[in-house]
Amino acid sequence: MNGPQLIDLQFQDTPGVIAAHVLDTGDGLAIVDPGPGSTLGALEAGLNTLGAELNDVRHVLLTHIHFDHAGAAGTLLAHVPRAKVYVHERGAGHLARPERLVASATQIYGDQMDRLWGPMLPIDPDRLVSLEGEQTLRLGQAEVRVLYTPGHAVHHVTYHIGDDLFVGDVGGIRLDFRQTPRAPTPPPDIQLGDWRQSISMLRDLDARTLHLAHFGAHPQQAAHWDGLLRTMELDASRVLEGMERGQGFEAISEQFTEVLLDELSAEAAELPQRYEFACPPWMSVQGLMRYWQLQTARRGRGEA
Repeated sequence: MNGPQLIDLQFQDTPGVIAAHVLDTGDGLAIVDPGPGSTLGALEAGLNTLGAELNDVRHVLLTHIHFDHAGAAGTLLAHVPRAKVYVHERGAGHLARPERLVASATQIYGDQMDRLWGPMLPIDPDRLVSLEGEQTLRLGQAEVRVLYTPGHAVHHVTYHIGDDLFVGDVGGIRLDFRQTPRAPTPPPDIQLGDWRQSISMLRDLDARTLHLAHFGAHPQQAAHWDGLLRTMELDASRVLEGMERGQGFEAISEQFTEVLLDELSAEAAELPQRYEFACPPWMSVQGLMRYWQLQTARRGRGEA
């Protein structure tokens, strides 16, 4: 296996939506973001295509604990007794005791939980490696630099391995090279200021390739980060303008979705359908509305 390999997890039988990334450390395989529990079969099939199997996995590197990135981690470890999971310290407790995560998601997805995400099994704390960020791991022959990159989630990290950056969601959603990256902004802890700082740090790193869960490999170029910053500010301002007009969630979401999908369609005709699987626009609206409400509350308390 030469260099990182992408496995398309075929989320909801749709290609090009969620990817896991696999690399050989010399001490077993490392998987960055194994995806949701519902796609574990696709992950296993992808490993088989690469001439490997689940039992070869020793290291599961999580950028953050959202279901579409980390949902399969507990089930994977149940199949692979020697593997460990690496996750930011603020996410580790939720993986050991995922009941609150599951309950919160169930309020949103209801009886679609199992179909969309599958099981999220608890992980033995002894098999969790808590990360602080700004540290270096030695996994076999691989030197893995862990970078704390909040903004999308308070517990988000990026992995810098050689020429490769595994950026989770802080690198945005870019389903096609023709698409301008967009920021996924679901609730509950979007912080645009932190996200800008994370981008400022990542864009200056000595790396050649960005690996996105949504989706694929893209050059580490200023154009990627500039596009992400531009669309992030644009999306956030659209939601704020709707709130300032006194509109509620339904009206803002309807207008936001229509404009976003039109912009994506102009870049590539097939993008809107895939994008709605990768990041439903209404969830981004929810997260941005919460962000602006918290910003207003902070100003009301006289906080910077």
